[in-house]
Amino acid sequence: MLDPIILKHEHRRVPRYTSYPTAPHFTAAIDEDVYRAWLAGLSRGGPLSLYIHVPFCQTLCWYCGCHTRGTKDYAPVAGYLDALRHEIDLLAEALPTRMQVGHVHWGGGTPSIVRPEDFLSIMTALRQRFSFRRGAEVAVEIDPRVLHSDTLDAFRLAGVTRASVGVQSFDPAVQEAINRVQSFAQTRGAVDALRAAGIRHINLDLVYGLPHQTRDNSRATASRAAELAPDRFAVFGYAHVPTFKPHQRLIDEAALPTAPERLDQYQAIAETLTAGGYVPVGLDHFARADDPLATALGEGTLRRNFQGYTDDQCETLIGLGASSIGSLPSGYVQNEPRVPEYQKTVAEDRLPIVRGRYITREDRLRRDVIESLMVYLRVDLDRIAARHGIDVNHFAADLASLAEYEADGLVRMHRHEITVPDRYRPLIRSVAAVFDAYLRPDETRHARAV
Repeated sequence: MLDPIILKHEHRRVPRYTSYPTAPHFTAAIDEDVYRAWLAGLSRGGPLSLYIHVPFCQTLCWYCGCHTRGTKDYAPVAGYLDALRHEIDLLAEALPTRMQVGHVHWGGGTPSIVRPEDFLSIMTALRQRFSFRRGAEVAVEIDPRVLHSDTLDAFRLAGVTRASVGVQSFDPAVQEAINRVQSFAQTRGAVDALRAAGIRHINLDLVYGLPHQTRDNSRATASRAAELAPDRFAVFGYAHVPTFKPHQRLIDEAALPTAPERLDQYQAIAETLTAGGYVPVGLDHFARADDPLATALGEGTLRRNFQGYTDDQCETLIGLGASSIGSLPSGYVQNEPRVPEYQKTVAEDRLPIVRGRYITREDRLRRDVIESLMVYLRVDLDRIAARHGIDVNHFAADLASLAEYEADGLVRMHRHEITVPDRYRPLIRSVAAVFDAYLRPDETRHARAV
């Protein structure tokens, strides 16, 4: 039975809180000069995480909310990778020393579209310019429809340790409706091939809220996906925002599930995965009990960044490639999102920063509160206030705003400790949003809470 409290509050549009302040509040006041100063001021001993964005796919999935475009021609990809290599050089020269790297993540788009020789070339450039820590994780997002044996060889030679495999749904009607036809056999073949290549750590991505999705076919997809025994699942709700993503207009809105149906689908997936031994992690991840995500959750070291939930402890994340976002101690930066302009800027020997955000003392305070809620479903405001050297009454207005949630049982309050019961996990973004000083009540750019 669907919980009426979730149905009451699911309609609000709120950020995913992979950063705070969130990307819509970045400004052009943060430019290349600011970025270079931030890079030069990084601690020489602190390791970095690197994110590499590949904004190309062979075919564009209609549900996609990523910064990418479809291409059958490899020439635009090759030209883009030339610029990426040059950006790596520019970045390395701007840093105070040859920095250590603890984590590399290839995202997209479709990173597996990159030809083997180019993938190895980029990874070689990174290893020449940076010192990879022993045991550094190298993760790649995979489309099983674009994965070949020579690519797997390149992954192995490059030291890839984890692969995130896109599934979304195994239902044929859903796949047709989102322009992503991908059989279970094809997905199983990709997972088996990745493991045979020595890439033992596998994540699978599922989506609910897609056209023609139901509770039954969502459960069936989760059950079949669990047969592949991945280490982790990410389970995302489809955000239908055709105003911002015009290709989503190709989706039949009449076939989209209602809010109660979306919630039903999420619960069916969550029930299936937890019954299969997976531990819920934060808002939308599930991990095996022995996976580093679950371990970090238990030890209190789990974090949330632009890639979602992570056990990565690096304080600095550097984004490379068009549209990529970086997080540094002083603030956030974002690269030029338009590929031609990105390539032109890099060709002029300039770091392609177009906007960002300086993090104020108040931002850091609220970021800690929001991250704690998003990660652990609880926050101790006394502890956070003490850490930041302020009086806990600083949060008086925020606590007052939680009154309706508390009355509904959506949150539990014990003095200044806030806890969200596990059954209301799907609404954790709404609770976190109470502490967002920038979010407007009429905000429409974000996805619905569930």
